[in-house]
Amino acid sequence: MRAFYIGRFQPYHLGHQEVLEKIARECEEIIVGVGSAQLSHTFSDPFTAGERISMIMRSLADINVLFYVIPIEDIRRNAIWAAHVLTMTPPFDVVYTNNPYVVRLFNEAGFDVRSSPLYQREKYSGSEIRRRMLNDEQWEQLVPHVVADIISQIDGVNRLKEVSRKDRHQFDLANKHQ
Repeated sequence: MRAFYIGRFQPYHLGHQEVLEKIARECEEIIVGVGSAQLSHTFSDPFTAGERISMIMRSLADINVLFYVIPIEDIRRNAIWAAHVLTMTPPFDVVYTNNPYVVRLFNEAGFDVRSSPLYQREKYSGSEIRRRMLNDEQWEQLVPHVVADIISQIDGVNRLKEVSRKDRHQFDLANKHQ
């Protein structure tokens, strides 16, 4: 059986790793969709699709299942989003997600949609990791070692800090004129 699992992976963390390891025990192949692949260099989406693909591929190297890691760009027509995903991926049998939006769209498209197990969600979330990065708090223990290495190599923490200052400045300017 081939599964589909999608996320933004901003960044890929140990919660994602745990979910994929559990899915790997149920399926022979897993397609990992890197969502919002067109976005990068913002507070919510600081890493490029290529950087996220590297994080995922290196983190999954020791799991004995065939993985496909595929960037999926957003489209602005929700009614055809599942069909869009199908044009970007090999065929799959089941979708694993807890995102209500993804559940609804793939259910409407006729897919078997299963809840993916959550792993310490309050601790392992991209938002929490980015918050810690911005506040110079410990974050490295929340991601696989290879992900921390990639973020270090690309100077990802400083990138996040720079784009966060820019995003906040633009937000402040927009609100000042209201």
